[in-house]
Amino acid sequence: MKSDIEIARSIELRKIKQVAEGVGIPREEVENYGRYIAKIPIHLIDEEKVKQSNLILVTAITATKAGIGKTTVSIGLALGLNKIGKKAIVALREPSLGPCFGMKGGAAGGGYAQVLPMEKINLHFTGDFHAITSAHNMISALLDNYLYQHRASGFGLKEILWRRVLDVNDRSLRSIVTGLGPSTNGVTQESGFDITPASEIMAILCLAQDQDDLRRRIENIILGFRFDGTPFTVKDLGVAGAITVLLKDAINPNLVQTTEGTAAFVHGGPFANIAHGCNSILATKMAMTFGDYVVTEAGFGADLGAEKFYNIKCRKSGLQPKLTVIVATAQGLKMHGGVNLDRIKEPNLEGLKQGFGNLDKHVRNLRSFGQTVLLAFNRFSSDTDEEVDAIRRHCEEELGIGFAINSAFAEGGEGAVDLARLVVETIERQPSQPLKYTYEETDSVERKIEKMACNLYGASEVTYSMHSRKMLKLIEQMGITHYPVCIAKTQYSFSADPKAYGVADHFEFHIKDIVINHGAEMIVAIAGDILRMPGLPKVPQAEHIDIVDGLIEGLS
Repeated sequence: MKSDIEIARSIELRKIKQVAEGVGIPREEVENYGRYIAKIPIHLIDEEKVKQSNLILVTAITATKAGIGKTTVSIGLALGLNKIGKKAIVALREPSLGPCFGMKGGAAGGGYAQVLPMEKINLHFTGDFHAITSAHNMISALLDNYLYQHRASGFGLKEILWRRVLDVNDRSLRSIVTGLGPSTNGVTQESGFDITPASEIMAILCLAQDQDDLRRRIENIILGFRFDGTPFTVKDLGVAGAITVLLKDAINPNLVQTTEGTAAFVHGGPFANIAHGCNSILATKMAMTFGDYVVTEAGFGADLGAEKFYNIKCRKSGLQPKLTVIVATAQGLKMHGGVNLDRIKEPNLEGLKQGFGNLDKHVRNLRSFGQTVLLAFNRFSSDTDEEVDAIRRHCEEELGIGFAINSAFAEGGEGAVDLARLVVETIERQPSQPLKYTYEETDSVERKIEKMACNLYGASEVTYSMHSRKMLKLIEQMGITHYPVCIAKTQYSFSADPKAYGVADHFEFHIKDIVINHGAEMIVAIAGDILRMPGLPKVPQAEHIDIVDGLIEGLS
């Protein structure tokens, strides 16, 4: 079969204004970024139409290092829905350069279920990531300058919380010292870098309701604390307007197209293991304004992406998904069944069945939110009929959920028709109940973390570092315990141990740090050894990316 990039190049793209007109977006509202990409202004969002649209979440079992295929299923499902005559749009996150040049090589779907133009989407796209990086680091520069210019008058901060960001995997930048050299170089202090998807500016962009809300949230970002214990914010710095200017275009969702010429919105890109893992509220609502069915995804496994989609994104936006689709592969189930990673492509019915525990736990968790669930099975050529039948029987007879094979990777929309029909039938027959959140806003931060760790992950207890305890007291003093909690942890396990495959139970869940995202209005609890600036693997994907005869290779 052709590679992803070869398939992408073989497809004749429609002009983006034609794609927009196809879903009812007026041509005069389309702001072109070249021929095949556009920004769509947020004033087109119609809340009444949003309420009438059918929102479908795609999530997955606990991930393997190669992924489970959520994006491919999300795009494929939208293609399948359009194939059966439904007006469907997919809404996805933007890829980060870190994973693209590190582990994955690309994040725009795969095979004949991609969003296009894939090279531009995977690279600089419309510059949203660069705008977020620039806005974040502009605050850093302005803060450092403020400290430098006002130190003679006795101003200083007891603690500085604001770090820098870069959309590159670079472990060497996790901890740095700035301001070295002569005094004119600024105030010498410790700092560090996170990856751009972990930036609070990224979270703010994805959670903001409009430009005024964007500015309000930016003003509320806490940069550090004065010696009297009071917070020092972007509002105190006096630059919220300037930072909003940098994000003026980035706030508008990006319109692209699928491999079959249908509309797709790709906007925002927080990771689910270190941030809240969902595309922007504005892009989802824009898609729901113009689509009768909207498919969106939440990053990594359901314990991360889906949980944050419900508890943070939906809670704050009022969105109510009609259905949740969980994606599984035979290889992923075998990994969770204890089969060695180098043998998960081989037939192993017993190992497959041992891995059902991971799927079952995710399904129980999803149902705890009031969700109707069905399974999309990503089939590979190495999967046997016996294995597929075993998964189908387990879903339908043991779990009581719908099952459909997704073949969109190889067949495009035609390969997702069965899944699409099952989705429509399920929504009509048994749509999800109104969302039931894991915790109440009135719960303490500790109680919120405990409910997630013990009820969703399987922990027996939650422990805290001394610094985390200090932050919990500070959160109480600030009166912001009502904020939702975003847990940062490994994507490879229910626990904080990346090697605890399958179902982890009765473990200690340790919170090593707590970060206040006062602008994003959420508390980030960092568990285990998860890092907010990833490193590169021994052989990064960048070694395989090149331009050959004027064409990009390696982004697949």
